[in-house]
Amino acid sequence: MSNKLDQLTGWLKDHKITEVECVISDLTGIARGKISPTSKFLGEKGMRLPESVLLQTVTGDYIADDIYYELLDPADIDMICRPDPDAIYSVPWAIEPTALVIHDSYDKQGNPIELSPRNVLKKVLALYANRGWQPIVAPEMEFYLTKRCEDPDLPLQAPIGRSGRQETGRQSFSIDAANEFDPLFEDMYDWCETQGLDLDTLIHEEGTAQMEINFRHGEALHLADQILVFKRTMREAALKHNVAATFMAKPMTGEPGSAMHLHQSVIDVASGRNIFSDESGGMSQLFLDHVGGLQKYIPELLPMFAPNVNSFRRFLPDTSAPVNVEWGEENRTVGLRVPDSSPDNRRVENRLAGADANPYLAIAASLLCGYIGMTEGIPPSAPVKGRGYERRNLRLPFTLEAALERMESCQDLHRYLSPKFIQGYVAVKRTEQENYNRVISSWEREFLLLSV
Repeated sequence: MSNKLDQLTGWLKDHKITEVECVISDLTGIARGKISPTSKFLGEKGMRLPESVLLQTVTGDYIADDIYYELLDPADIDMICRPDPDAIYSVPWAIEPTALVIHDSYDKQGNPIELSPRNVLKKVLALYANRGWQPIVAPEMEFYLTKRCEDPDLPLQAPIGRSGRQETGRQSFSIDAANEFDPLFEDMYDWCETQGLDLDTLIHEEGTAQMEINFRHGEALHLADQILVFKRTMREAALKHNVAATFMAKPMTGEPGSAMHLHQSVIDVASGRNIFSDESGGMSQLFLDHVGGLQKYIPELLPMFAPNVNSFRRFLPDTSAPVNVEWGEENRTVGLRVPDSSPDNRRVENRLAGADANPYLAIAASLLCGYIGMTEGIPPSAPVKGRGYERRNLRLPFTLEAALERMESCQDLHRYLSPKFIQGYVAVKRTEQENYNRVISSWEREFLLLSV
């Protein structure tokens, strides 16, 4: 580790970095931490943060006191955050030479903090490592570009592109529609290249000014870090060009939602072989069991894929998102798609995670479901051929409340994810739900104000 820290020090000095953003991810996926002069960062080799930031809601509130003090020290003590030398990124839009360094969180005894999303993913990856396996993932991130709007009561609108006009209608895979925002994406690609992000293709998705960025396949923790950095980079590039980028799951009425599709496979570390294919090149039993685990446990872990009230708007009827955990080959109408590929590249695509999900938790949950399937031998259902949107046998909870109840009551998960994490995560999401319930919507004012 000391050698890697020396490499980190050398990188900062070689790039003449004057400020370091020391960050961790909270449960929502918000980067929280401190901005430190490089000299102070190098002297301290980390930072301290209150444990309570990991129980902060997206609105900045905290969970109820009785659960809060059950999970955390009443004195609101600090956790120790240490930099990961493999998770350092430049901040190209900063005025001063700045780096972002992702940290891991520990208690004073050196134990990983159970509420840390990055630690949750590392815990799941350790399960695979103990079997001699390594998961490989390839995320696809959908998002919308919109006009900047200061009033949250107003519906979002499509931005104006180079032509001086707003986009209208559905423009799936349109090159011209994507080129409307060429200057923005040129900056985004330049910044991501500087940061070393493994971006692949840019696609115009189905929605109005909805885009998708695909990442090249790679190691799960590294890609989760990259998604955290990319979302911030994309927002900064949009702001530079006077538009907004949003990763809300369903930001616009009448438009498709935004997903974080997760392609995943598993290799045997010793041989380098994809264990999803057997000797003859067909689907292995481990692959089928992996799919079976996804089918059984995604409904129990749905809040880690759909973490917000808004997330469930993606799953409404007549939307393009599958509302099931059916599986099928080359079938985008099911939640678990098996792309057509060679035996070496056999994988399953989990299409259920929203773009608003915390990347560490969504990847951890998806890999955990498959791991349980492989180790417990859970067979999948029969694959779906043809349209799967209306399939009702393997549907999902329809509300955040229902999903949280299932996650809380699934005792199997307590063996793999700590009870403390499950209790804390559910408490944070319930608090956010309660805050949402206090807000009177425009729909209520429009249809109830003078009618009831």
